[in-house]
Amino acid sequence: MYSSVFLDALFVASVTLIWFMLAYQCLLFFLGHLYYRRSRAWARETASLPDSELPSISVLVPCHNEELVIAHTLRALVALDYPAGKLEILVINDGSTDRTAEIARGFAADPRVRLLEVPSAVSARGKAGALNFALRQARHPVLAVYDADNMPEPGALRALATHLMRDARLGAVIGMYRAWNRKRSLMARFVNLEGIGFQWILQAGRWMLMRLNTLPGTNYVIHKALVEQLGGWDEQALTEDFELSIRIYRAGYQIQFLPAAVTWEQEPERLGVWFRQRRRWVRGSNYIVRRHGFSLLRARPRRIGVELLYSLSLYYLFFLAVVASDVLFLLGAAGLTAINVPGPYGLVWVFAYTTFVLQLVIALTCEEGEESWRNVLLTLAMYFTYCQLWLPVVAAAFYDDFIARREIKWAKTERFDMEQV
Repeated sequence: MYSSVFLDALFVASVTLIWFMLAYQCLLFFLGHLYYRRSRAWARETASLPDSELPSISVLVPCHNEELVIAHTLRALVALDYPAGKLEILVINDGSTDRTAEIARGFAADPRVRLLEVPSAVSARGKAGALNFALRQARHPVLAVYDADNMPEPGALRALATHLMRDARLGAVIGMYRAWNRKRSLMARFVNLEGIGFQWILQAGRWMLMRLNTLPGTNYVIHKALVEQLGGWDEQALTEDFELSIRIYRAGYQIQFLPAAVTWEQEPERLGVWFRQRRRWVRGSNYIVRRHGFSLLRARPRRIGVELLYSLSLYYLFFLAVVASDVLFLLGAAGLTAINVPGPYGLVWVFAYTTFVLQLVIALTCEEGEESWRNVLLTLAMYFTYCQLWLPVVAAAFYDDFIARREIKWAKTERFDMEQV
């Protein structure tokens, strides 16, 4: 059996890092649940603005080969509870080679719907490029962004716009996203649990702690003048939403989470689709670190910059801590190593795992219909299965960016047939 000061130090460092992240997550969890209670009260007590005071909005829908989903999205958008004269829906056909444009033209009878064709010379380069093209065509002072697989609830846009106009400190307001296909596969069920936990713990908790949120990429409204002031969306960023969030805060504005504004979106149903999407997310974070890096520490207020830098680093902090603890656990269980640091580590691990499960289970109570024994059982298995899948994702993204130095290319998430429910 092998032991050394190095292994002891590595073990203590990994345990310390895991417990720091866990303790911080617990703080955000309690604050997020407080925000849940407050947001429910606000939803009951706060009336939306009358039609005459609502802003005119250009809804941007970037599309690249979206024939499986775009009709459902457009039906939801034209059914929004919003004054018809104050709404335009821009379907941005970004180099599609399928029936996306044909399907969008089928909605041409509605004067609110406009099909924008991105010129072939600059098409299919990514979501940010499509949004920047539409930015120059948008007629209204407020922009809303919806992905082509989204079905917002009728009152979602009105709620977002009302909130944006009532607080001059807000540069953008984001809504809640939910997985409409969560029951179609085991992967979609795990992604659904992850999304609920992320929004009700991280997004809600960070708003309560430091008035911080990040754009989710869909179901949000933002002042057009602010986007123009910031130079539009970064076309080199694979996660253009997170990158724009940083510039919004550096410009002195805030982004607020409004859970009453709900959209239903399609989540990955197969492992391969999920892996490619998450790999793109991590590579997007790598790019943002390279671009903004430690300049975030000079941001004001300082706590915002520190939190954004921590959020960008979380993939690798989690990766290093979990890999170290998993390897040491397996070597110890096989009798190959011995840790000479006294402590009730078995009990500590059980407590950490229990805390993880309880936080996610309680977060599920925030969403009607999610309090089921199936979801509890999935949560119990989640750390040992779904969470561990992030390890090869982070490793692959690190290899792409820092070893192979592969070119950054946009890769759209594969869609699934929405008729097969």
